[in-house]
Amino acid sequence: MDPEQLKGSLKKLAKDDGHKRARHHKKSTRKHINPQAFFSWEAPVRAYKKKSAGVLRFYAAIAILLSLIVVFFREYILVIPIWAVMFLTYVLTITPPNNIRHTFTKFGIQSAGNTYLWEDLSHFYFIKKFDYYIAVIFSKYEYDVPLYLVITDEKTQEAVLHHLSDHLIYMEEPQKTLTDKMAEWLTTLMPEEENRAASSKPEGRPLSHRTFSPSE
Repeated sequence: MDPEQLKGSLKKLAKDDGHKRARHHKKSTRKHINPQAFFSWEAPVRAYKKKSAGVLRFYAAIAILLSLIVVFFREYILVIPIWAVMFLTYVLTITPPNNIRHTFTKFGIQSAGNTYLWEDLSHFYFIKKFDYYIAVIFSKYEYDVPLYLVITDEKTQEAVLHHLSDHLIYMEEPQKTLTDKMAEWLTTLMPEEENRAASSKPEGRPLSHRTFSPSE
């Protein structure tokens, strides 16, 4: 074999090896699809709306008023939790939430790394907070905390309603607790936002939902 033929053979071997590596890399990096999943969407971990300076001043005024009331009744120790709640509210206001993915499977709901089995869940309803819908899902066990799934648009909300209704009881009228009612009442007292034109949804890549097909 002359040098030219040897050189050509080496080039061909190198080219074939490169193609094999590329196919192997593509195969190894292909996203795994859960065959048991039939619906999924991405949303913020909590409903969020950036507050204006006026709303923050409203929170501060409420905290000061409550502090004066408890001081008047000489319950000084209650001042600490009041301002702790105020600080938590401030932190949640200025910090946009991360996005997480919720997935419905044949066996239950996967959300934030946790799995909730259909047989452990009881009923659900929807509430509206800011520009988001929230699916509130209750467990059959009395002391379990409800599961809150944030939904970003009406199309996804309709799909979530359809899929949850296949497994759980849908309640059209939410059974609001005293805490929920107080939170709504405080919301009605808040001043209007200074900039209505600004988007209230957190910045980032667009959120979307996905329905899985058996062929995936």
